[in-house]
Amino acid sequence: MALVVDGKEFETDEEGYLANINDWVEGVATAMSAEDELELTDEHWDIIRFLREYYEEYQIAPAVRILTKAVAKRMGKEKGNSKYLYSLFPYGPGKQACRYAGLPKPTGCV
Repeated sequence: MALVVDGKEFETDEEGYLANINDWVEGVATAMSAEDELELTDEHWDIIRFLREYYEEYQIAPAVRILTKAVAKRMGKEKGNSKYLYSLFPYGPGKQACRYAGLPKPTGCV
């Protein structure tokens, strides 16, 4: 499967995750969110960029529980909670946000 962004093709797996995380550009997140009929706001981008930084440091895409704790530690409890994260990423903050961020599917997500 492939995703086309600005005329460039990005290879994805059967679930829509990028095959190569190093191919990611912000346009990938925008294209994926458009497919989900979701407009990305600054709050979405904060989480997407946080996930990219987290992956760079730990080499793992965090599951929701870990993501929630890590976001709370960095951005405060008002953003580091499931209700807030699900309001941004209704298909699951782990799965959907990681997909937009070009990261692999988090371990433990179905």
